[in-house]
Amino acid sequence: MDKAQKFELMNKVVRELEDLQNSQTALITKISQIEVDNMNGLNDSYLEKNLGDMHSKIAENVDSINEIFSHFETQRDDYAEKNGAAIAAAEAAAAIEAVK
Repeated sequence: MDKAQKFELMNKVVRELEDLQNSQTALITKISQIEVDNMNGLNDSYLEKNLGDMHSKIAENVDSINEIFSHFETQRDDYAEKNGAAIAAAEAAAAIEAVK
């Protein structure tokens, strides 16, 4: 794998981690809405307990994903900075090959 391919794979992982962040945030939002609906009239103790537990677990996941995302994004940026010339050269060579 050349440096440009590795950099593109790193970019893909960053995008996937960002998507994972968004998915987890959406889950928290949905659980929160169900919790509010439960408090506004259902008052189901089973929902209250289990949704609260789920909310806490997913919030922990969000924190972990944010930490991983931040770390890997920094790694990707450092890699790009250290290998910028090689990445540009490989991308230029690939563009030339694509034209042929």
